Amino acid sequence: MQYQSTRDRNIVVSSSEAIVRGLAPDGGLFVPQAFPAAKLDAWRHLSYPQLAAAVLGSFLTEYDPPFLEQAAKETYGAAFSGKAGQVEPVADGLFALELWHGPTCAFKDYALQIMPKLLVQAKKNLGRTERTRILVATSGDTGKAALAGYAGLDGVEIEVFYPNDGTSEIQRLQMVTQTGDNVAVYAVNGNFDDAQSGVKRVFGDETVARELAGRGIRLSSANSINWGRLAPQIVYYFYAYFRLAETGGVAWGDPVDFCVPTGNFGDILAGYYAKRMGLPVGRLVCASNKNNVLSDFIRTGTYDKRRTFYKTTSPSMDILISSNLERLLYHLTEDEAKVAGWMTQLAETGCYTVDAQTLARLQETFRCGWADDAAAAQTLHDLWAQDRYLCDPHTAVAFHAAARQRTAAPMVVLSTASPFKFPRDVLAALGLEVPASDFDAMDALTRATGSPAPAQLSGLKALPVRFDRTLDPAQIRTAALAARVSEG
Repeated sequence: MQYQSTRDRNIVVSSSEAIVRGLAPDGGLFVPQAFPAAKLDAWRHLSYPQLAAAVLGSFLTEYDPPFLEQAAKETYGAAFSGKAGQVEPVADGLFALELWHGPTCAFKDYALQIMPKLLVQAKKNLGRTERTRILVATSGDTGKAALAGYAGLDGVEIEVFYPNDGTSEIQRLQMVTQTGDNVAVYAVNGNFDDAQSGVKRVFGDETVARELAGRGIRLSSANSINWGRLAPQIVYYFYAYFRLAETGGVAWGDPVDFCVPTGNFGDILAGYYAKRMGLPVGRLVCASNKNNVLSDFIRTGTYDKRRTFYKTTSPSMDILISSNLERLLYHLTEDEAKVAGWMTQLAETGCYTVDAQTLARLQETFRCGWADDAAAAQTLHDLWAQDRYLCDPHTAVAFHAAARQRTAAPMVVLSTASPFKFPRDVLAALGLEVPASDFDAMDALTRATGSPAPAQLSGLKALPVRFDRTLDPAQIRTAALAARVSEG
């Protein structure tokens, strides 16, 4: 299968090249030229690793199947404690797809634990021997998951940039305590969009590329702009559907709706890919926090980032520039000139409006909803009080939206992070006393709910902080050009 840029269909590469590059040279995102047909009957009884190998194999056609099978087996085995793709009933017809049972307690593990293997193999497929320097902008969870996946990997360096004071304390500690000689972590003055825009400018800077190439280094990305990051997320939509069918949650062939808390639009876009492949997905509900640029767009067709930016209790969704929406716009229109025009308008004016036909196609599948911090906290409280289901603030935003978009179809809410990553906010939502320390809050949350804190989170207290440097967005370029990542 070949991949093309969302802004120029004449830029065509293999899946290996798409994964190594990350971003297309014209600033567009790589998308598959076709949607492979799902083999639902053949896939429905596969284990999670087997299903991952099958789904990825339908997109990454130049990868050897035995490699994908082994990579998936190594990724989704012990590290997920037997809970990869865990589906939990919450209420009648309402389910949670718990995606936080991996090594960093967030859904990003599903992609970022296998993506390093895909990148190393892509370089082998292409005969590449240069070092790969990965730049990552993160709103919280991507950074740690990427660091954990790439730390210590030969031939790869990784630099992570997160918004200063824009993550939870646990998210920050997960990143700044990361071990490994090939990793670096920086706080960036500003919000996630400032960090993401700074990283994108580096990718578009030809002088940076030339200087690094002269030193045998090539840039790539682990953000969801990279196809190797997005493709593995398609798998859990299939797995969730198959488990519902197996347990009687849905009749085989009937549709299931999914509600996804999302800021950069990658997680929900993976559900759209599953639908286009033939999975019986009904509606995809996009759940936003108070930074509801996506919800407004789905309702009106106007994308306008010119608005107040809010720091919320769901910081991984504190985003106003949703990169993966560009991929969806291409698939809805198959018109790269339109997409390029809208992206130019966004860059130059901060706003664009799609035509009526594109909006109608969008609304055939997508619905939306949003919740501010108070509404999310109330939802979190009610879920525990009424259903004894404990979730984090991001997931609470999704449950709030799901309640307002329910149909007769079963609804699956993607639960994207452990509640213990945000223990103080969860305790506050439950109406309990909130200690000043996140670690004391973990203990209090365990006492209140009977749920143990994941060891990889509670153990952060004993780890030394390795990275404490703060940059302005313009300094991301200097960090990217460092002789070694640790010297940025």
